[in-house]
Amino acid sequence: MTDEVRTDEEQAETEEIEEQVDEVAALRKERDELVDTLQRVQAEFDNFRKRAARDQQNLVARAHERLVKELLPVLDDLERALEAAEAHEEAKLEEGVALVTRSFADVLRREGLEEVPTDGKFDPHVHEALLSQPSEAEEGSVIEVLQKGYRLGDRVLRPARVVVAGPRSNGHEG
Repeated sequence: MTDEVRTDEEQAETEEIEEQVDEVAALRKERDELVDTLQRVQAEFDNFRKRAARDQQNLVARAHERLVKELLPVLDDLERALEAAEAHEEAKLEEGVALVTRSFADVLRREGLEEVPTDGKFDPHVHEALLSQPSEAEEGSVIEVLQKGYRLGDRVLRPARVVVAGPRSNGHEG
């Protein structure tokens, strides 16, 4: 009977060990599948990142190409203006420069460039005050534009450089 008890215990231990071995094997298989999935996801993400960078470069290149293509007529107008200057045709030169200025401004406007408004109150977000002068105008208003400012969409590319009205002068110096 002792042999039977031992055999039952041994058999139970053997079954328990086999179950543990099977469980370890199942866990290893699951781990290997998860590692494989992780590697695939990582490779897909790397490919996505590379594709997104390539697409971004292509987009920038197309935008530059379109802008340069828009500027070519302006270059042509400048060359014609220079030819007129060489021939001492001042009237044509002035007309050519005016044409170039209009063409260039039109191209930039189509690209979304807007002039910063300078009528009215000084706005530190879009204006740069270079001077403050006594004036009859309302204090803090823009009285002179020294250099135009520009905005592209909602971003200020260059603030307008302006002279701002200071306190009114009272007529006598102290």
